[in-house]
Amino acid sequence: SREKRIKATMARYVDTAAADRLMEDDAALLGGQSGQATILFSDVRGFTPLSERLGPQATVALLNRYLTRMVGCIEAEGGLLDKFIGDAIVAVFGVPYAHADDADRAVRAAAAMRRALRRLNAELADEDMPALDVGIGIHTGHVFSGNIGSPRRMDFTVMGDGVNLASRVESASKHYRAPVLLTESTRTALRGTYRMRELDRTRFVGKTEPVTIHELLEHHDEDTFPDMIDALAAFRDGLSLYRARRWPDAIAAFERTLACHPADGVATLFIERCRTLAASSPDTPWDGVWTLTSK
Repeated sequence: SREKRIKATMARYVDTAAADRLMEDDAALLGGQSGQATILFSDVRGFTPLSERLGPQATVALLNRYLTRMVGCIEAEGGLLDKFIGDAIVAVFGVPYAHADDADRAVRAAAAMRRALRRLNAELADEDMPALDVGIGIHTGHVFSGNIGSPRRMDFTVMGDGVNLASRVESASKHYRAPVLLTESTRTALRGTYRMRELDRTRFVGKTEPVTIHELLEHHDEDTFPDMIDALAAFRDGLSLYRARRWPDAIAAFERTLACHPADGVATLFIERCRTLAASSPDTPWDGVWTLTSK
């Protein structure tokens, strides 16, 4: 029946309870709706050369193993799995039904994904397999959703500027050398308290207005981010000095961050940036916004 087909379609993206509720309430939601949601993008770094090294069968087995764990983290928080794009995952929180804590659900899912990845990489190391490195971007914004396609194939999906920006934020995690980034709109939507730090005011490709981005640190422990309290205090000092164009003082503060956490890629990036800016003309206009030149 039509109802069974709709339920089967939705069960591919949400848990059974949500699919049942959709059928009970209004299947017309599949026809299209709009509203605010939190979008999560994740992507495996360097997966193409890894797949060439492993070969097709081992690549498929590893990818399915990885995706199973990541999807479990998303489903545990009530997220909707929008799609897989190769090794990338697109998930949405707030569609087809909104919750008061959709931003929190996305942040908790991202933290759980990073912890699950750490466990998976430990298993892969025991099997003499290469570790996986994953970037995650989260943004809260306006989206459109609905069952889209042709009569022969329909998929429930989300689209809109909010989705595009979430993708850009995930890509920016490579530039910032930080595994999980979220936008200011997500941070302000959070109802709970999570460990994070403000990183930068960034202008993304194709955007005119800068976006404040933050790094989620909730997934870390003392081993993965030692002396976090002292490191974050030094980084906040460095960021303030950086925005005041006090390059030598900012570098000293970021170096104190590295003294606490030598593997902090963000602090290393800002030291490099300060040195580059210090060598430029002092008359160069400065608004504290960093413009990314690639998607």
